[in-house]
Amino acid sequence: MNKFSYILFAVVLLNSCKLDDQLDPNNPSVSSVTNNATVNQLQNLVTGLEVRSKAYIGTAANAYGVFGREIWYFNRTDARYNQFWLGQGGRKPNSTFFGVDGAFTAAYQTIKQGNLLISALANTSSVTDVQKHAYLGFAKTIQGYQYIIPANSQYENGIRIEVSDEQNPGPFVKYQPALTAIRKVLEDGYAELKQAGTVLPFTLSSGYAGFNTPDGLIKVNRALVARVAIYQKDWQGALDALSLSFFNIDGSLTAGPAHTFSAPPDTYNPLFYVLNASPATITVVHPSLIENALPGDLRVTSKFYKRTSVLTNTQGDVPLSSQYQDNRWATNSAPITYIKNEELVLIYAEASAQLQQFDNAVKAINRIRTAAGLSAYTGERSTSALITEILFQRRYSLWYEPAGHRWVDLRRYDRLSEIPVAGDNGTAFTQMETPINELNWDLYSR
Repeated sequence: MNKFSYILFAVVLLNSCKLDDQLDPNNPSVSSVTNNATVNQLQNLVTGLEVRSKAYIGTAANAYGVFGREIWYFNRTDARYNQFWLGQGGRKPNSTFFGVDGAFTAAYQTIKQGNLLISALANTSSVTDVQKHAYLGFAKTIQGYQYIIPANSQYENGIRIEVSDEQNPGPFVKYQPALTAIRKVLEDGYAELKQAGTVLPFTLSSGYAGFNTPDGLIKVNRALVARVAIYQKDWQGALDALSLSFFNIDGSLTAGPAHTFSAPPDTYNPLFYVLNASPATITVVHPSLIENALPGDLRVTSKFYKRTSVLTNTQGDVPLSSQYQDNRWATNSAPITYIKNEELVLIYAEASAQLQQFDNAVKAINRIRTAAGLSAYTGERSTSALITEILFQRRYSLWYEPAGHRWVDLRRYDRLSEIPVAGDNGTAFTQMETPINELNWDLYSR
């Protein structure tokens, strides 16, 4: 099954990849780390897991961002990024849909790396039982997060949850049952972290600064559960999870764990582009974001850079133009936060609105509006009106993040018709189709 043909370690930073008694420390055998792994080997597995966990970003952020018309992806040499990703001319996803497989495979490679760490922990005496809980809690938290990525892409086509034996993977699970299974993975991680003491026996990158203890990872875990809970329409469950997360309505909106980037052998931030440059490939802000913005919204001036000249792309069925590009990244090594307090405040607002706790919902909305330089909310206090306002705020606060929030948000509220497709001769997709490798596996491997 070729999607599970893995290199055990994606990219190991600095010199941490050294393993005992290995001729090639960057590519050790499976048996070397699943038979009484040393502390150094376990650290390598953790580092590999963290490094792998960011591999989905380049594909997921760009493809999902296009599907939700947060961005256009301009590629001067390949018209398919417009023709297929925009669904021009009525094109629809199929099992060999162009350019999206990377997000699916990257997530499962990360899940496999987590399973390798879990297997190593079951067969080592190098760490204590309490320390094992910390490793397991981190592994399952990352796995839970990675499952969300293909689940939101495949939607009702489903994903495989049971993949611990890649030669005998489990069946495809539809979206809501998949979310239940994902939440269980996260709950298992939470249970492990609660037994992990006060200090992590391994080192994480600077992206986990402030979260590099068992308690800190619990806060990350609970934040991810809150995200899953709103997909499940479990509004009270979302609030319960937030209460144990790093949610802070008065705190920094940018706080949260991040994927880090640097020079090779690591990778650069895949969403960074030099301002005013005109490379062969670049993402631009969808014009609707500028047209629909409220006057004075600071998110527009901070996130969207107005270029000195308009970028036009003629690849595809119709020419596309935008004068704005992403302005969020100061350098090509800037970290990318994968869940932040701003999202948690908006989850709190959404769950509160759904539970008719309107004062709490408006308080959270106003936290976001005030931070954006906008006046307080004065609209109707009803679930319907507040959800419309919250989705609007999510559109700008969570713009072009790796999770593809806008596409997912409009789908879960049956508002895909709001995706502005008229200007690009495109189509609003509901979901991706099952990848051809998955179909072939079920057809020919049984």
